[in-house]
Amino acid sequence: MFRQSSISLREQLYMWDRSTKRHVRVWHLFLLAAAISYIVIVVVDAPTSYAPYILKAIAEVTDKPITHVIYSHSHTDHIGGTKGLGGHPVIIAQEETKRLLVRANDPNRPIPTVTFKDKYTLKVGNQKLELSYHGVAHEPGNIFIYAPAQRTLMVVDVVFPGWMPWRRFALAQDIPGYFAQVEEINRMDWDTLVSGHVERAGTHADVALQLEFMTDLKSAGRRALKSTKPGEGLNPADAGNPWAFYGNYIDRVVIQCVDELTPKWSTKLAAYDVYIWDQCYAMENSLRIDEQ
Repeated sequence: MFRQSSISLREQLYMWDRSTKRHVRVWHLFLLAAAISYIVIVVVDAPTSYAPYILKAIAEVTDKPITHVIYSHSHTDHIGGTKGLGGHPVIIAQEETKRLLVRANDPNRPIPTVTFKDKYTLKVGNQKLELSYHGVAHEPGNIFIYAPAQRTLMVVDVVFPGWMPWRRFALAQDIPGYFAQVEEINRMDWDTLVSGHVERAGTHADVALQLEFMTDLKSAGRRALKSTKPGEGLNPADAGNPWAFYGNYIDRVVIQCVDELTPKWSTKLAAYDVYIWDQCYAMENSLRIDEQ
């Protein structure tokens, strides 16, 4: 078993815990070796500064090379260290991730060698990983990775156990899709969630809590949009400026949204105060553009 540098989720499944490295921030966890034996090693995601630690952790268990790398999605904060892993592993990703990486032309994020559209099952040694694509939420190509033997699910940049989601629903490119994926994760049958950020793995209670917050946020946004009158309190000097007119309206919608949510949620989610304004701005915008 890895010493200090990882957490054992279940037999032959490990998650590297960067809180054990003093100089690295503690809010990022990711699946280190999803299928590790003395025959094959599969790594899921390799953030830029972590490649040396991934290699060191693997070396504590075996001298075998990394045979496969799975990309959760294309963002460099999750896979920017892949080149630093060395060797010539098979790189697996959803086809949209390959498209984005071809466009990025980043040598530190090698182009996937195997792609899939909807589902892909990777069997290596005595382990199996089930990869599936559930549409656009965080970004095109972001996949679900499930280890059935260990009942562990990895979905990156969607759920943030115990924390307020990163700003604007973790910069989700499709907010209705983001809501749908959190609901889907909540319905799925698993024991442990690896979410790609924050300092611990997640539970069903964590997902349910985030979903409850998101439901309250959507309801508060709808009420604020319905009850806020455009143009009210606007500086007369801005009456002919449509940008100022709508900027004033949106700001007042967001203030009402934040004021409604704060009594219940300010003590339930870490860093609530940091990103609640961002979440309300993103929510009112999605309600106006995506749903109305």
